[in-house]
Amino acid sequence: MGILARSLVVLVALLHIGFLVLEMFLWTGPIGQRVFAMTPEFAEQSAVLAANQGFYNGLIAAGLLWGALRNNREFMIFFTLCVVAAGVYGGLTAKMSILYMQAAPGLVALLAVLAARPKAA
Repeated sequence: MGILARSLVVLVALLHIGFLVLEMFLWTGPIGQRVFAMTPEFAEQSAVLAANQGFYNGLIAAGLLWGALRNNREFMIFFTLCVVAAGVYGGLTAKMSILYMQAAPGLVALLAVLAARPKAA
């Protein structure tokens, strides 16, 4: 697998670790409220849901990192597809910018993995 493809997968994983931090630990603070344009009241009311969402982002990051570190093409394809699907869904149902922040990087990484030569069996 090419270094570019694996590097892009790691970059997408790092983005999802960032999302995890925002959603699980910074949601109710000033950074989370500013990033997600929330009132303090809404942030408090939705904190448990955001933490759950952050946990899922962590699972996606773990799968992406596992695939990249193990040089496992199938893992990288599966988890980048998950990123793209979640990003498209989020962009269509929650906020259009999710398409650019999540789906687009995932799609670029997916295309790089698909274009890279598979490792020899």
